[in-house]
Amino acid sequence: MTTPYPNYISPEGFAKLRAEYDHLLGVERPAIVEVVSWAAGNGDRSENGDYLYGRKRMREIDFQLKRLSRKMKDAKVVDARQQPDKARVYFGATVTIADEDDNHRTVTLVGNDETDIDAGRIGWSSPIARALRGAGVGDLRRVVLPSGEKEYEVMGIVYPG
Repeated sequence: MTTPYPNYISPEGFAKLRAEYDHLLGVERPAIVEVVSWAAGNGDRSENGDYLYGRKRMREIDFQLKRLSRKMKDAKVVDARQQPDKARVYFGATVTIADEDDNHRTVTLVGNDETDIDAGRIGWSSPIARALRGAGVGDLRRVVLPSGEKEYEVMGIVYPG
């Protein structure tokens, strides 16, 4: 499935995808293949729980491998430390924003596969991230959220490194 925007990801996020792929391919899948082969040698496959579960788990692993492979193929790795214009909000920026009630919030714009709301990491294609793109300190940005429309002021921009 092609998305209308690039699938940006940090080097750390890409490494996590790669590690998950390698673990599934090099550890989990061979272990399941071994179980299925052993179970197949035990006779009647229609009532063999190890065989049936193993085949189901192998399909799940293969689906995950295909999904991860596609994500890695479509990914555009962006190192935020290399951002030439650190005065504006782009991928990888940590941005402090304030709403109309002067409630401050700090968010980091990350790849959609790296989103962690509790840690303040918002996906690049989220409504707030889209509204903040290209903003500088002092800029006002209006965002339409499920709870209604809000206006945020950019209070600070920081990049790693």
